[in-house]
Amino acid sequence: MSDNRTHVYLMPGMAANVSIFDEIKLPENQFSVHKLQWFVPEKGMSLMDYAQKMCEEINEPNPVLLGVSFGGMLVQEMAKIIPVKKVIVVSSVKSRHELPKRMIFAKYTKVHKLLPTSLVNNVELLAKYAFGETVTKRLHLYEKYLSIRDKYYIDWCIDQIVNWQQEVPPPNVVHIQGERDAVFPMVNIKECTVVKNGTHTMIIHRARWFNEHLPTIILE
Repeated sequence: MSDNRTHVYLMPGMAANVSIFDEIKLPENQFSVHKLQWFVPEKGMSLMDYAQKMCEEINEPNPVLLGVSFGGMLVQEMAKIIPVKKVIVVSSVKSRHELPKRMIFAKYTKVHKLLPTSLVNNVELLAKYAFGETVTKRLHLYEKYLSIRDKYYIDWCIDQIVNWQQEVPPPNVVHIQGERDAVFPMVNIKECTVVKNGTHTMIIHRARWFNEHLPTIILE
């Protein structure tokens, strides 16, 4: 096994666990894959504070960080703290200007604070928040993927998303976005690699596309 492998850290989206990456397979002779997990933030923790804490889980210099959805926003914040080779964001945004209008509306009206997040144990509702999909057909799968059901954590995530301040993305960001993403619609996104018919959950349902293209994207 070569010591020259590229270290790739994977960060799931809001409320999701690392099982969303189960079908992502990168060549082991080229890449060493590490999976990061969400933790419940301390009271009053900012996104930058959270990113600082998450950076303590990075043990190799100059890694590649890949984040999905809100995880994509988090890895961009982490890249402001530690040197990284590349940041790859999937089903996400690169600045507050790419947030959909309903989230900008929420920021100014605080309407997101009225969301019934106390119902986080309702997997259908949680999937609607986290994945932007109605999931009655695949409910058992989503129970596996969405294991982080803490109300404070969900409230915190939603608040951090709608209040994200990033104006300009870090210089080494690659953005992969699904053509049919319902959470962060393509209409607001600039400069990205588009996955045809990809949805917000394409890291799960289009794993073959990622397995085919990620090695080149990481190394180029």
